[in-house]
Amino acid sequence: MKYARALVFAALAGLTIVTTGCSVARNQETVGAYIDDAGITTAIKAKMAEDKTVSAAAISVETLNGTVQLSGFAKSQTEKNRAETIARSTKNVREVRNSIVLRP
Repeated sequence: MKYARALVFAALAGLTIVTTGCSVARNQETVGAYIDDAGITTAIKAKMAEDKTVSAAAISVETLNGTVQLSGFAKSQTEKNRAETIARSTKNVREVRNSIVLRP
């Protein structure tokens, strides 16, 4: 179980760095803040992947200067709320904006 968790975390870290690599080039944040934000995003996605009530594949997580933006689709209000709770409980998160849409 520890190896699977570490593998998921490493994969999410790599994916986060690859998919959010443009923001430093556009001078939106410092390199240190970018690394912190990437770590926050990765930690949230890893927690969502472990949580049976949240579909990590259907929910997008983006972080800028400690503010987390959740988007995508949830099957229920409970799933939407749980995703927000996971994000809010993650270290260094300043604010969470939950734009997850309920899928009928």
